[in-house]
Amino acid sequence: METGLDELLEGTVRSGQFRATDDWRAAIGETDLALVCVGTPSRANGSIDLRYVRRVCEQIGQALRDRKEFFTVVIRSTIVPGSVEDQLIPILEKESGRKAGVDFGVCMNPEFLRESTSILDFHNPPKTVIGEFTPQSGELLASIYAHLPAPLIRTSIRVAEMVKYVDNCFHALKVTFANEVGGFCKELKVDSHQVMDIFCKDTKLNLSPYYLKPGFAFGGSCLPKDLRALTYEARARDLDLPMLSSILESNRRQIYRVANRLLDHQGKRVGILGLSFKAGSDDLRESPIVELVEFALGKGFRLGIFDRHVSLARLTGANKDYIERQIPHISSLLRNSVTELVAESDVIVISYKDEAFKEALTANGAGKTIIDLVRLFPVPPENGAKYEGICW
Repeated sequence: METGLDELLEGTVRSGQFRATDDWRAAIGETDLALVCVGTPSRANGSIDLRYVRRVCEQIGQALRDRKEFFTVVIRSTIVPGSVEDQLIPILEKESGRKAGVDFGVCMNPEFLRESTSILDFHNPPKTVIGEFTPQSGELLASIYAHLPAPLIRTSIRVAEMVKYVDNCFHALKVTFANEVGGFCKELKVDSHQVMDIFCKDTKLNLSPYYLKPGFAFGGSCLPKDLRALTYEARARDLDLPMLSSILESNRRQIYRVANRLLDHQGKRVGILGLSFKAGSDDLRESPIVELVEFALGKGFRLGIFDRHVSLARLTGANKDYIERQIPHISSLLRNSVTELVAESDVIVISYKDEAFKEALTANGAGKTIIDLVRLFPVPPENGAKYEGICW
């Protein structure tokens, strides 16, 4: 039962602001905007069933045939990216004989409401997202939400469709993560609630946008090592942690994703910008880019590498020992300047953000293929380079 629903319905019905009808033609004829909120159940194979959304769009389209004024169709149902533009807009245009974005507007407006608290959530949302086919499509809908105390985000339809799934998948991930941590803590006789309470105090790294930018694999001397230690300890105690145990394999597959991209460029000279596991560090231990370099060498690529922080003359301690003992062959591939590397390479791989990389590639990257693992360029450089993003 939704808290406050009875009172809300009673008040709006009494005021004449709400009326129920099964006459969909009249409903479209007497309004300016339709919110499509029908179910999208799962099929046996896991795909979503769009039959109800499609049927409603057929009816709306038919009702729009005789309408002269601009009308806005808003999809609230949860549907996979591409559904609005590839399936629903064609139905609306076919049934109405009119053109989306010209004669009527189309929006994707995902809802972020929890069962039993939906009224409270509507008035106090974390965000309001409007995916609009055209700016005109979103104008009336945006005015409806203007009074709400939350960011109003107007974006593309496909982004709005995807955001809903990302939200729900992340919520599921958090529940599973907390439960696996809890199961492990119980086995070790550690209070899991105390652990997670402390974990949640960190809003700089733990509960924050940090680490949530799609890009290349993680590495370094901490994350891989600690994941291996924790999952080994769990296995030793016959405790199954499927989510935590899958992280390293998923991370490796991100490296393979880039390796497969390189295979499209066999025979070309490849330059690697950045060798350490992150910008500003000279630490090569478990750097995912080192693994990529090893792969490329094994496939016969001619390589050059530039990293301002990795120089045999400056390295000391564990880092110097690592490069001399584990990857001595890589030291001969290091170049003295980013300009030198760009000039000699056909394909350039960017492994971390550095303004010097951007300047060199903007000035001298014409005709090169740029494989960007970190989105150094928010938009592709306009210098004739062929730009490829790894996750965008």
